[in-house]
Amino acid sequence: MKPTHIRLVRACAAVAAAGLLIGPVVAPGTDAARAASVATPAPASASTPTPTPAADAQFPQLTPAVAARLDAAVRQVMRETKVPGVTVGLWAPGKGSYVRTFGVADKTTRTPMATDLHVRIGSETKTFTVTALLQLVDQKRIGLDDPIGKYVQGVPNGERITLRQLAGMRSGLFNYSMDEGFIKKLQADPELGFTPEQLLGYSFRHPVRFPPGARFDYSNTNLILLGLVVEKVTGRPLHEVITRDVLAPAGLRHTVFPTSPALPDPYAHGYTDQTASGRIEDSTHWNPSWAWAAGEMVSDLQDLRSWAQTLATGKLLTPATQAERLRTTPMNLPGDGYGLGIFDVQGWIGHNGSIPGYEVLPVYLPPARATMVILLNTDVRYGNQEPSTLFGQAVTSVVTPDHVYPGHKPVAPRNS
Repeated sequence: MKPTHIRLVRACAAVAAAGLLIGPVVAPGTDAARAASVATPAPASASTPTPTPAADAQFPQLTPAVAARLDAAVRQVMRETKVPGVTVGLWAPGKGSYVRTFGVADKTTRTPMATDLHVRIGSETKTFTVTALLQLVDQKRIGLDDPIGKYVQGVPNGERITLRQLAGMRSGLFNYSMDEGFIKKLQADPELGFTPEQLLGYSFRHPVRFPPGARFDYSNTNLILLGLVVEKVTGRPLHEVITRDVLAPAGLRHTVFPTSPALPDPYAHGYTDQTASGRIEDSTHWNPSWAWAAGEMVSDLQDLRSWAQTLATGKLLTPATQAERLRTTPMNLPGDGYGLGIFDVQGWIGHNGSIPGYEVLPVYLPPARATMVILLNTDVRYGNQEPSTLFGQAVTSVVTPDHVYPGHKPVAPRNS
């Protein structure tokens, strides 16, 4: 079987992919009995923030009727994609909340999904790594326009590629996780550990793809380099920097940068088809060291809810640096842009993540001050679509039809 590149590299490409699903139909059966669910209309009280007219126009009241439409839309995508388990959360001031779990967290025991389960978050890790980098910018210890060659030796075009271009996916460096030698080695032994230097070696054996800054091209290599910059400047391991300087001030108590394949309890099992045989396997305890600064972290629903708002509003950065972060370069669809370790897709700001066995989509819509978080325990595609993209599309088609993620309303699926 010819290998295809490890799906962490697709964690941003998904935002520009065409979503394919049938319009929502209510599903019968025991799914509702198993689902842990909360649908909370906004309370009428003096402490409830008064939404602006713009916010009212951007987001509906999360009434039982809207919750029923969301339930139907999510179940429809589950039927089409065969996703084992999914958690969906929506929150907006003055509009209430919608939190549902569907399906199972473990296909063997049939344990249902729950709202407190840890999952691997793949490329959402990039938002933490770049935040740590930007904090160093605020401390005037580095500059966004410094060349990477100032910090890491041996990088092709290293004297021309800037930290800004690395964070904005415009370096031109080959994506190490698309290297066939790397893919074969990882698929042969998913428990194998990798060092950052080994990962860069897979990239640097390839020629650069274009001159620095010429265009957008999503590459995990960029984040491995930025992780090394953070380590060199701080003199501390990246996992310690992110834990102390990002997670702690953000108040995230259930998010970790692991140093082993272990997951904190409780956790959802993950399932992937990125295997040597192509068959779906349990990838829960695969070694994520190959993703490191680009995708190794673990989190849960409530921490990702909090982080989505912190990330989009720049609470850990100065206003000037946050403004630099949100200055986007066009990706593939009109209305989509990529900033510095962050995207703006049809008004939803954040980042998605995909790693074998898991996908997450935590995003924030500023006009409505609304947060959406979607967690899955598989990365198996439906056709050529990331399942998290399809769930995001289905949910936003209901609640924000003028801001459908990733930019178009769903159409009938093709056979896959």
